[in-house]
Amino acid sequence: MSLQDKLDAFRANFEAGGPPYHAPAHIHEPMHRATRELIESGAARQALKVGDTAPAFTLDDADGKPHASADLLAQGPLIVTFYRGVWCPYCNFDLQAIEAALPALENRGARLVAISPQTAPNSRRSQRDNKLSFPILSDPGNAVAAAFGIRFQLPDYLADLYKNVFKNDLAVANGDPSWTLPMPARFVIGQDGVIVYAEVNPDYTRRPDPEELLPVLDRIRSQAA
Repeated sequence: MSLQDKLDAFRANFEAGGPPYHAPAHIHEPMHRATRELIESGAARQALKVGDTAPAFTLDDADGKPHASADLLAQGPLIVTFYRGVWCPYCNFDLQAIEAALPALENRGARLVAISPQTAPNSRRSQRDNKLSFPILSDPGNAVAAAFGIRFQLPDYLADLYKNVFKNDLAVANGDPSWTLPMPARFVIGQDGVIVYAEVNPDYTRRPDPEELLPVLDRIRSQAA
């Protein structure tokens, strides 16, 4: 089953009120509305694209160890995947799919990091719950997400839903009162710092399969040969 098939099956069950969430029916309209408004805003068009130079960054992992993009790029192409947080089941499915593809990605010389605005304890939970072997980096205030052009502000009605219905206070989860998130995104950066693959989707229920990255990395390797 593809990653998107898994996400579609989860969404169908969630919206039908199935276990383990048993979500009340009234929550779906504002969630759909927020996604629709983000799509219609054109925010995704502001994201960095293939051919753009990726911003340099240094972020800490869940254990407080800094990871600099320049150091990672010195070792090979860099895959950067942005996700919303451990509280998002779609993100967790995505991370699990990346972990399953990791040997094939690393065999092609790539390094991979995941970036989220969440605090280090939540990143440790992401790694533990999803059995991840790649680093999760904390991006306070979504500053790096903003540099990649993918940070957005949650509308007040969605923030209220998250906080008061889902009991998911992002100000606490992220250690930041801004109520901003990254649009889910995946970038491949060549060793020259130029983006060679970019996938950004304002609909958080839609995620590219990590195997899409394999021909990109094969192309990078063949061009370097």
